[in-house]
Amino acid sequence: MQKKLFEMTLEELWELFPIILEEHNDCWNDYYLEEVAKLKNILPKDAIINHIGSTAIKDIWAKPIVDILIEINDNLCDVSLILQNNGWIKMNEQENRVSFNKGYTENGFAEKVYHLHLRYTGDNDEVYFRDYLITHPEIAKEYETLKLSLWKKFEHNRDGYTEAKGEFIKKYTELAKENDNLCGKSKIK
Repeated sequence: MQKKLFEMTLEELWELFPIILEEHNDCWNDYYLEEVAKLKNILPKDAIINHIGSTAIKDIWAKPIVDILIEINDNLCDVSLILQNNGWIKMNEQENRVSFNKGYTENGFAEKVYHLHLRYTGDNDEVYFRDYLITHPEIAKEYETLKLSLWKKFEHNRDGYTEAKGEFIKKYTELAKENDNLCGKSKIK
């Protein structure tokens, strides 16, 4: 009898769901738009929804997992329940942040895989980072090179992979915020 996902150890999950990187695929934006259409029907009207992560950056390799950031003013618990009642699996909950996924099965990844990050309005560093990479393609290529260099080393250690990218992400997120403050621009699209 096959184990359910919630019965698996972290090591078993990392083995079943390894880090995979692929060349950019335009279908990722289509997947994002499909999911946004569904989310808009269930979320509070003032929710801010953004496509984040490397699948939102053209021309760089990425994990084929569409990351979605949702910022809300409402109670996170209430919106969390709405998401869970609509097919999203809660993976992690911290104060002021809840993470969900869709597309993980006992047999591995489904065709469409998503990570959803639920936050309060303004908790959106990923948007700064995304926008910086979009407007600085040479930095996006540096990020791609870093990810490719870490891929096989951390293929079955998602936390290690994320941590190894941390300083790069922090550096360019801070530069994006500084630039945004200097220009007085809004980062939300």
